[in-house]
Amino acid sequence: MARPTRATRVTRKKAAPARTASRSVKAPRKTDAPESRVRESVKPARAVPATAPVPARRAAAGEQRGKYVYCVIRSEKPLTFGAIGIGLDPTEVHTINFRDIAAVVSDTPIELYEPTRQNVLAHERVNETVMRHHTVIPMSFGTVFKTREDIHQLLRSAYDAFHDVLDKMEDKLEYGLKVLWDRDRIVEELEREDEDIRRLKAEISSRHGSTYFARMQYGRLVDAALQARSELYVQQIFDELRPVAVASRANRPIGDKMIMNAAFLVRRDKEPDFDLAVKGIGARYEHLTFKYTGPWPPYNFVNIRLKLERA
Repeated sequence: MARPTRATRVTRKKAAPARTASRSVKAPRKTDAPESRVRESVKPARAVPATAPVPARRAAAGEQRGKYVYCVIRSEKPLTFGAIGIGLDPTEVHTINFRDIAAVVSDTPIELYEPTRQNVLAHERVNETVMRHHTVIPMSFGTVFKTREDIHQLLRSAYDAFHDVLDKMEDKLEYGLKVLWDRDRIVEELEREDEDIRRLKAEISSRHGSTYFARMQYGRLVDAALQARSELYVQQIFDELRPVAVASRANRPIGDKMIMNAAFLVRRDKEPDFDLAVKGIGARYEHLTFKYTGPWPPYNFVNIRLKLERA
């Protein structure tokens, strides 16, 4: 285990209308619970294709209106969530229901939405509002259908798949965890601990002639030791959080300082346990900074792939 420290930083950012994208780690290990995947072909549901984005704009008089879809939830009755929809003129967010599931939508001009900060925040704001009281299957940003009937067809065609995912995601939320280190401080630590690295460092410092081969060997040894140390830290963190998470996903670290970029699926009633576990791990690890966010909809654990005909 890593040595205890008194200076480890653990910061938590609770879910706000913004979300930093996460992508992957070097020592990925998932918990036993499988990830849910929905892959449904819906033809002739007519969605605006998600290519060549254009800016959102105000609707012109008499302009054809469509439906922007944020997520799918379980609900037998129509619901409304307020005028918080995407666009310059936010419209009422409401549900389109089929049996006991529903799409959460708002009226919108039929157009392609550019993923600007304002638009992405609006999309996230709706999902985060809905998830306070419902299990959500988040839809991709920019999903627009022409008519209510198109959405009914989507819900009918993919009903079993949506229902299955809602069952698996019931009362579960996603939390993000990024772990960073000070690479230079870790290298100094390795130089103190590893005799070969220490010897090569001294040899490079004392030579007056060419040190090319010594520097190459030193670099290889340091890189291998950093890789091993980061994998050890990551594996230990995953192992310690596994008992308080339903599933986990390792994404690619971003930059040289990040060694872990992970998502965890956590039951609502286990949130205090997960929070306590993260803080406890942070208190025991040297030279590490923990950035902890959530709760979010389960973006990393639900993969909706819909084949939609171009309008």
